[in-house]
Amino acid sequence: MSRLPQIAVNEATPEQAELFAAAKAKLGLVPNMLRALGNSTAALKGYLQFSGVLATGKGLSARQREIIALTVGEANGCEYCLAAHSTLGKLAGLTPEQIEAARRGEGDGSADAAVARFARQVLAVRGRVSDDQLSAFHEAGFSDEAVAEVVAHVALNVYTNFFNNVAETDVDFPAAEPLADSSCSTSCVSHA
Repeated sequence: MSRLPQIAVNEATPEQAELFAAAKAKLGLVPNMLRALGNSTAALKGYLQFSGVLATGKGLSARQREIIALTVGEANGCEYCLAAHSTLGKLAGLTPEQIEAARRGEGDGSADAAVARFARQVLAVRGRVSDDQLSAFHEAGFSDEAVAEVVAHVALNVYTNFFNNVAETDVDFPAAEPLADSSCSTSCVSHA
């Protein structure tokens, strides 16, 4: 059970209702995470604006953005985000095997692997990647624009992971199955 109220849409204040309506127009529903974030309209508005603007970025595809979300969600042990992004990852074209690879901080192709690896490295060293790590990401075909977007998506996902871990938000997406070797939540970051 969530430790923070998940505000019912029909009980929302006018400001909350406006934000919920915007989310529903985009997603078709108001997920529990947004209903819990609605306890602070500033927190909810900030999330919606940041995620909305990042979705327009040209450095990463929707599929690559989901790979980052899955990599970071697994590293932070966020059940809510793993469930949500496993569902969203499928909608972005990821197979179950690719979702599992992303959760492990890996990929099944060179571009997917480079995105997952770089996101995991950014998270592990809190942005202090080495020159070699940055060069490897560039050599995989990614621009400076992509570098900036990876960092932004890591930050956005850390925000939602930490929020959901604090709130213990009720998962309203199909649960993500634990990985066969579930040590990733503690080792994916330390071995980046």
